[in-house]
Amino acid sequence: MSLVQPHTAQSPAETDARALEVLSRVWGYGAFRDVQADIVRTVVEGNNALVLMPTGGGKSLCYQVPSLLRPGVGIVVSPLIALMKDQVDALRQFGVRAAFLNSSLDLQSVREVEAALMAGELDMLYVAPERLLLPRTLDLLERASVALFAIDEAHCVSQWGHDFRPEYGQLGVLPRRFPDIPRVALTATADDRTRADILNVLELNSAAQFISSFDRPNIQYRVANKEGPKTQLLDFIHAEHRGDAGIVYCLSRKSVEQTAQWLATQGVDAVPYHAGLSPRERNHAQERFLNDEGVVVVATVAFGMGIDKPNVRFVAHLDLPKSMEGYYQETGRAGRDGLPSTAWMVYGLADVVNVKRMLSQSDAPEDVKRVEAAKLDALLTYCEAATCRRQLLLAYFGEERNEPCGNCDICLNPPKVRDATREAQMALSAAIRTGNRFGAAHLTDILLGQPTEKVVAMGHHLLPTFGVGKGHDEKMWRGLIRQMVSLGHLAAGEHYGLSATGKSRPLLKGETQLMLREDSLVPHEKSRKRDRDASRGNRAPVDSQDAPLFEALRAWRLQLARQKAVPPYAIFSDATLKAICELRPGSAATLGTVSGVGQRKLADYGEGVLDIVREHSGSERARPASPAERGIRENSAVLGLLRGKEERTPPQPLFSAPVRAEQTPPVSVNPDVAEVLRELRRELTRETGHSAFVIFPNAALEALAAACPRTVEELQGLPGMGPKRIENYGERIVEVVLTVLNG
Repeated sequence: MSLVQPHTAQSPAETDARALEVLSRVWGYGAFRDVQADIVRTVVEGNNALVLMPTGGGKSLCYQVPSLLRPGVGIVVSPLIALMKDQVDALRQFGVRAAFLNSSLDLQSVREVEAALMAGELDMLYVAPERLLLPRTLDLLERASVALFAIDEAHCVSQWGHDFRPEYGQLGVLPRRFPDIPRVALTATADDRTRADILNVLELNSAAQFISSFDRPNIQYRVANKEGPKTQLLDFIHAEHRGDAGIVYCLSRKSVEQTAQWLATQGVDAVPYHAGLSPRERNHAQERFLNDEGVVVVATVAFGMGIDKPNVRFVAHLDLPKSMEGYYQETGRAGRDGLPSTAWMVYGLADVVNVKRMLSQSDAPEDVKRVEAAKLDALLTYCEAATCRRQLLLAYFGEERNEPCGNCDICLNPPKVRDATREAQMALSAAIRTGNRFGAAHLTDILLGQPTEKVVAMGHHLLPTFGVGKGHDEKMWRGLIRQMVSLGHLAAGEHYGLSATGKSRPLLKGETQLMLREDSLVPHEKSRKRDRDASRGNRAPVDSQDAPLFEALRAWRLQLARQKAVPPYAIFSDATLKAICELRPGSAATLGTVSGVGQRKLADYGEGVLDIVREHSGSERARPASPAERGIRENSAVLGLLRGKEERTPPQPLFSAPVRAEQTPPVSVNPDVAEVLRELRRELTRETGHSAFVIFPNAALEALAAACPRTVEELQGLPGMGPKRIENYGERIVEVVLTVLNG
């Protein structure tokens, strides 16, 4: 049965109220964020929309909630075949009737999904674009009741986007075949050119546009010079993110394999992922990353789009991305839960040369190459910045931030900027006098006056520029040349030769100055220590007092996720566990007020959570801090549940709500019954593989040992003994109790 009974046309206020009720009941959130409510209202009312919202900003709810509020099934078009099952499994944990159609299903499974679609038994259907465009699928949808079309990762429609998919360009068929069905296109990254393509290809020119802030304040942005990338990465992980989930991006498959293998030898739980691996190997890596805690994936850009894992604590780049959009989207996979996370990158001159060469040698049309080159130049400017990185990143997407963020490496360790015009003229002179065909190492040798075999053989020791740069060391010259390439004063040729560009002429003539960042102002170890200290201070998920409870909840979540074959975050996110630790709820009603705990999850997992909280809290540490606050929250929770009963019949809980310790009167426990119940629980744990608290918690055991039930009927109403637990274990419980009483 559907979670929501569709209503007839309503006022905006009524639509908002229904949307908020669904958000609270199904997903457990008390309010929409930013422009979510406006988007939901627009789509529910049957209008089209374009949504630009950062990763972790809540794009999915913008079509999931309307799918439940409008008659019919919400069709979600997604290129992420490998992730559809996880997305659908997560929705089913909320009680949403979801399914998917893609090439991974066999014919029988496809027919079953199609039958459910035609029978009106689905709330949401995820479909790959190539499957959607099949005549059979389009014909089925014309006969079905469709609530909306959501085009996820909409930047894939544009050749200017960084993930162009040709099949997305054919989605213009939707407004022609389904003119009365609202369409919502969603993406996390799109510049003005890509945005215009989305509107044109999907025929959304008259659609409402919703653009959220691109700021991800919980992410700390850091860029460092590449000196020994693997060692730098290991130091970063060990110092700041030991045991955390993370993604490491490399440019080549070979680098992915080598880095993953090396990290594994250093004690990091790392797995490789790239397009050259077999489907089985890629699926294994993805499953480990999603379902286990603390796994680091080393990957090419083939990995990550659509990854919903909320507690990725860091994203690292060992090589330079190709554009600011790519960098923003990849780093945005960190910290989707809103908790402190790090975007860390190292890069050097070779990265700049390699990426520029790859772009120049691509088969793309010249106009596309020019756009891609401009996007790379924007990223290089960001990398060489001497001002707040967050301000530059947001400015690229047309968003102004008035104040520096205070949470990037530039803000934490402000670099010194100096006039490098004279040194730049020396480097340009060396490049020109050697014919604009030698690389950075050779030019550096000339500037330092190093009479190497190659320098002497070419006669370059006789040049006027030989030795003019002896006042600086090799590291300074290589850093200067890197920045000059990044800023376009030197260009990298096909064989790594560097040549002076037209942009450099005013510089050579002294008509303009070149102000560059002085990399060596702050000793690297001192700089890294400041970054580490700031990151450590910001990223602890809970305080030391709550850490034991937080880890116990994470362990419980992981075991439960493995039993259900779903990712841990599909049970509860880290942010929800953190909120539980801070509140330490004493009842199901209070637990139900925690963000991320909807009615379905409260019914499924509430008792397990409350039992763990009790075991780690005790009456002297129960929260919240004041009785008044607890009373307010408990009353509001109960009133909310009572109001809900007026409008709907809530799902039957698997277990009865536990009784708060302070409400339970003193009881006399039969120690012999308690002992046989403990032994029974141990047996059931071995038989089922479930934890002891899942069989029945200590509070329930004590209640049983006090009541000494002689029949299954007498189990009803006892604390912790809900209908599901009685069904599963009732007869065994009564049997062992009777052995003591009749003994």
